[in-house]
Amino acid sequence: MIEHLPNKEKMKIARHPMPEQDARARRNNFEEVALGYTREQAINEAQRCIQCKNPLCIDGCPVLIKIPEFINLIVEEKFHEALLKIKEDNALPAICGRVCPQETQCEEKCIVGKKNDPVAIGRLERFVADYDFANPSTSSSALSSALSSALSSALSSDQSKIASFKSNVKRVAVVGSGPAGLACAGDLNNWGYEVTVFEALHELGGVLVYGIPEFRLPKAIVKKEVNFLREKGVVFQTNTVIGQTITIDELMTEERFDAVFIGVGAGLPWFMNIPGENLAGVYSANEFLTRLNLMKANITEYDSPVMSCVGKNVAVVGGGNTAMDAVRTSLRLGTNNSYLIYRRSEAEMPARLEEIHHAKEEGVEFMTLNNPVELYGDENGRLKRMKCIKMELGEPDDSGRRRPVPVKGSEYILDVDIVIMAIGNGSSPLIQNTTEGIDFNKWGNIIVNPETMRTSKPGVYAGGDIISGGATVILAMGNGREAAKAIHEFLS
Repeated sequence: MIEHLPNKEKMKIARHPMPEQDARARRNNFEEVALGYTREQAINEAQRCIQCKNPLCIDGCPVLIKIPEFINLIVEEKFHEALLKIKEDNALPAICGRVCPQETQCEEKCIVGKKNDPVAIGRLERFVADYDFANPSTSSSALSSALSSALSSALSSDQSKIASFKSNVKRVAVVGSGPAGLACAGDLNNWGYEVTVFEALHELGGVLVYGIPEFRLPKAIVKKEVNFLREKGVVFQTNTVIGQTITIDELMTEERFDAVFIGVGAGLPWFMNIPGENLAGVYSANEFLTRLNLMKANITEYDSPVMSCVGKNVAVVGGGNTAMDAVRTSLRLGTNNSYLIYRRSEAEMPARLEEIHHAKEEGVEFMTLNNPVELYGDENGRLKRMKCIKMELGEPDDSGRRRPVPVKGSEYILDVDIVIMAIGNGSSPLIQNTTEGIDFNKWGNIIVNPETMRTSKPGVYAGGDIISGGATVILAMGNGREAAKAIHEFLS
């Protein structure tokens, strides 16, 4: 058993770096970059937590994980109990431990971080989940029972209300198997509801499987988290496009679902509307990543290839996490040059600092304060060149970042064979066009009550990117959990 140290001694422990693949090796493979803590590293890192009386880190977590409690269980080497504590609030710890921006959420509020590096909360969350995968000792049914008891107790002191819905099971449809849908489905399942998740694609996980590359989030991890929900009783139905295969209204009338949660994300890619975007070799980041992640486009035996990147010059336009995913993926496909073109400076990039650091280590060439204005092709309609213009920063815009302003006369030509647009996404109009009674804003996002995630249509709730535009995995999960509580109250 590890001895509990006084806080003065804890503050002297340096934060453990994450073990990683060497940059020269990993740029040539799709294996996970971050390798995870060892048992000893995790225990030592957990020792850095000073167990604050008022843990501000919890306030920084969109799903309100009981952070000091699970970290203390790591110190005591009770790793399975730590997982159970996390899963009271987070159905996807192995995923969130990898892709959530802890540095701007829980870790940003860590008291240890005021004088030292913050406790590596996300890395410890990942360790607990990965340890349980490698050393399973808790059956799904036993864990489900424990979670159900804990959640029921936390949700309501009115045990008669909980007992009443368990004796009269009601059905909930969850549209979309991304992070919002999985979080909502997990909580509702724990409270005894019959939950069916409808997914448009042939694989489950939403953006977790089609939008995030293997080297950052292995698909096997997503499958394990989804399978845990399936073993607990959540029903999954793939290849079902809500709004086309079946409508929201038909789910509630013909299929007799008592409530519906919409978590379809924002998968409609934006383009720049510049000349030449229709040339062969121009992709949205959505298409590029989906072909690689779901359709094996990097394997020649499959029939859904992207244009070969081997020996080519690839430019990715954008500065967010999706842009980083796309440009780092292109590098692994054998490019001569992988450019990241961003119209602001690096300081304004919305991507995680870790992703920027990894991209630079791997050899991505950053071209900040540049912007494409036109694309040129050959006689066969294939992309060959890009005209760019240099930018400078002016006054701040509505986002608080300094507005990029073109520098007159600074245009130049860059030879490129492939361009990937990663400048954001909008909402698909499919549900809006096929469902009456749901209010949408001017961007096509569903309008909800921010406290309950309830839409203007009775019995219908929504969360994730479909209400906010592009956001993070953990924020979407927070929406899903809030909706689950509201659905429970509505059906009770």
